[in-house]
Amino acid sequence: MKEILIRPERCMGCRSCEIACAVEHSRSKSLFGAVAEKSPPKKRIYVEFVPECVISVPMVCHHCEDASCVSVCPTGALRQDGIVRVVTHDIEACIGCWTCTSVCSYGMIGRNREQRVAIKCDWCPDRESPACVSACPTGALVYKEVDEFSGSKRAMAALKLAQGVTSAEIR
Repeated sequence: MKEILIRPERCMGCRSCEIACAVEHSRSKSLFGAVAEKSPPKKRIYVEFVPECVISVPMVCHHCEDASCVSVCPTGALRQDGIVRVVTHDIEACIGCWTCTSVCSYGMIGRNREQRVAIKCDWCPDRESPACVSACPTGALVYKEVDEFSGSKRAMAALKLAQGVTSAEIR
């Protein structure tokens, strides 16, 4: 199963992913249309600046294997597919109690206060690749299977080591 994976060393904090996410979840599906919508679309990805490391890190829902947000949802608005692990959100069933936001270990469930519903990443199911990944100009976001992603990182690290780069310099 493909997942959104992060290469934080490539993130330059441009927030293109956040904009693309909000536009993808808008009614119009266009930047200019989304800006004009009465209830502005909400992003489901967050770019966090970490001052101690002087780095920006894109944060997305991990669709956790044992998702606590699903288990605490009193209405069943959050459900997890048993095979592919994706946590889906039924806005019609959501009562905006925010219980899911309080238990998410990563803080990845947002609020749409106007509609009084929780919002979360859905990996853009109608697209071949999530909007945030497609919009990232530096490749900080990757949509791959974990084994494929890990294999490409190993190959790159091996190449750098073979070229005499020290392990502290590999990123």
